[in-house]
Amino acid sequence: MIEPRRVLFLCTGNSARSIFAEYLLRRIGQGRFEVYSAGSEPTGVVNPFAIQVLADSYKLDATDARSKSWEEYEDLKFDFVITVCDNARESCPIWPGQPIIAHWGVPDPALATGTHQEILRQFRQAAMQLQRRIELFCSLPFEKLDRLKLEKLTRDIGKTSE
Repeated sequence: MIEPRRVLFLCTGNSARSIFAEYLLRRIGQGRFEVYSAGSEPTGVVNPFAIQVLADSYKLDATDARSKSWEEYEDLKFDFVITVCDNARESCPIWPGQPIIAHWGVPDPALATGTHQEILRQFRQAAMQLQRRIELFCSLPFEKLDRLKLEKLTRDIGKTSE
């Protein structure tokens, strides 16, 4: 049996986008990945809209999710470190073990304004964009690719707009 690949999703606040990515990869990856999320400047609170979207749209219970600093994982070796916001990309530290680093930037739904429904729509859009990217990621034939090809394909996923 192949050992699960360890993936870390990074964002600034670790309150929405990286939480979406963590929970969605756990579901879509079906045990093939050991998944974590963290923030460069964690808010300390997971956004309630993120928890609602995961529950309503994906039937995922994220009530145990927590906003945490990437310093919590600085001693872990990851296979992939994927930033989902530009700020985390710019301040991403050097990780031990030379993981594949990719950037899958997604607009921050926490900045959305408007009615409850309008804000919820922005959170759903962010989750759907990450879902599509994670589905592409999970479809990669990891065992058949050398590191350079896997790195290129993982990075290219972040260039997909939808």
